Amino acid sequence: MLTNTYEEAIVVEASLTNELKNQQIKITKTSRFEDTSIKVETGAEVIVKDDQNNSYLFEEKSGVYVSQTIFQILSGRQYTLTIKTKDGNVYESSHETLTTVSPIQSVVPSVVTNKDNQTGIQINVNSYDPTRTSKYYRFEYEESYKIIAPRWSLSKLIVTGPQSVELIPNPSNTRTCYTTKNSTDIILLNTNDLNEDRVNLPIRFIEENNYIIGHRYSILVKQYVENLAAYNFHKTMRDIASSASVLSPKQPGVLSGNIKCISDSNVKVIGYFDVATVSEQRIFFNYTDLFPGRPSPYFNTCEDIPFKFCFDGEDCNAESMIYNVERNFMTYFSNAGSSYILVDAVCGDCTSFSSNVKPSFWID
Repeated sequence: MLTNTYEEAIVVEASLTNELKNQQIKITKTSRFEDTSIKVETGAEVIVKDDQNNSYLFEEKSGVYVSQTIFQILSGRQYTLTIKTKDGNVYESSHETLTTVSPIQSVVPSVVTNKDNQTGIQINVNSYDPTRTSKYYRFEYEESYKIIAPRWSLSKLIVTGPQSVELIPNPSNTRTCYTTKNSTDIILLNTNDLNEDRVNLPIRFIEENNYIIGHRYSILVKQYVENLAAYNFHKTMRDIASSASVLSPKQPGVLSGNIKCISDSNVKVIGYFDVATVSEQRIFFNYTDLFPGRPSPYFNTCEDIPFKFCFDGEDCNAESMIYNVERNFMTYFSNAGSSYILVDAVCGDCTSFSSNVKPSFWID
């Protein structure tokens, strides 16, 4: 089914913070619902200025606009975003000032049973602003976890000919892997209805049998303090958007933000230029820390599948074994003579679905 009506607009995702770093701005175009990819707005001139005559130029790198120099958003200054696209349109944001700094106090995991009667680990983020000037919060998290292939073997089976195989030493770097994923939901909280400007937010629940906590798990939580207008914009986005991305270009209608096309008032733009303080905290925990004495969960049952390596006879299935080994569908676990035991590749080689590169922040 094709979209009958379609109005192209640029989509701006700009959240600059008080972190001293290369700030990033993402500029894309709206897509038809039947489109399978997101179109990046290339060749734009992007600049952020403050009221002290400082200018920060952004350059395009891998579909994202990155500041040429590191800088941070400072308290008491006004910042404006200007974008000139290659079609000549000029877009400008309202003047924005930095919000209150409110540090995260703690990120705490605990074993709970939720309202759906599921037992698991609830991760809460806590903060407190005694001045009651923060009020509007947005959260993101990045979770990383260690994976150990449960049916890894010291030996690896390789195909050496049309009807021959050989066992060789299995590289140890296929046993332990690490996966990192970012949150995709828009997570918001305001404390207006509370007696204190205090955050105690359940930000992530993981069921007890989820393999991602089976060995060692880490979560980095980021807390952004926003102004009311930015909070309301993200709240509207959350209400109408899917959780496919934090700011999805595939939206019904046009959402009004604080960015306008000043060269042509008829040109639409979606997005918000947000300057916010950010605080972050990372924690680690092992499965045994919270579920002592229990076996680690894994996402695959890891069934042992027998193969008899012969080519003639009713019980022979060497051709099937070679097929699965050559295509990395299965890996070797053990053998007794010509009888081999294989397992699904995800059970014997974690690099089949994850990375064996340990993250720089990882602490065992």
